[in-house]
Amino acid sequence: MSCAYDVMYLSLASRVMGDMFDFAVNTLQINIREFFDMFVVSKMAYQFELGNPTYIAGKNGCEIAKEVVERCTNTYPDTEDCMYLDKSPEYWIGWALAQYQWLRNIEYAVIDEYQPIEDMYGMYKTYHEADISLFIEIMDEKWKFYRQTSMLKRLRAYAELSQSQLARKAQVPLRQIQLFEQGKRDINKTQGETLKKLSMALNCRMEDLID
Repeated sequence: MSCAYDVMYLSLASRVMGDMFDFAVNTLQINIREFFDMFVVSKMAYQFELGNPTYIAGKNGCEIAKEVVERCTNTYPDTEDCMYLDKSPEYWIGWALAQYQWLRNIEYAVIDEYQPIEDMYGMYKTYHEADISLFIEIMDEKWKFYRQTSMLKRLRAYAELSQSQLARKAQVPLRQIQLFEQGKRDINKTQGETLKKLSMALNCRMEDLID
């Protein structure tokens, strides 16, 4: 797997992203979950994934945080830039995410599926003073588990349905759902009618269920 962009931008991108999250949460008083979602929806995450120097080299983290908010709310925060000397948990979360995304070249929105941004607070105490390689090792384990999980199971979990609840809602045999999720039956080869029932119950497209 190739890295996301040239290593010459990594250090700067990590600092900028750290300052962006720090400023958004601690100065603009935006919940980190809400801000991360804006970061993705605004397409700013995509610019970081590219290592676009227009953003990571041309602006500081505070300016980018304001731009993210403006893109999503049409309101530009009239707040003075503030980058703290004492680095907060939010700074570390942004910095560590940038390091990991660069190394593994995985979209931020996908990383959030197996490591929700708000749950990274629980990693701060253990890993913020440790070498970044330890954080990357843990993230790689989460990524491996995520890749081994069927799309059906992920979508069912997102919909907050048990297997039996999904079976009733979709009118699909419970055992069939269990076999799909265990990888003992190939959902890619199942009948279109079954995929249609499951997709309607999960409020997704039929193709979203294909592994």
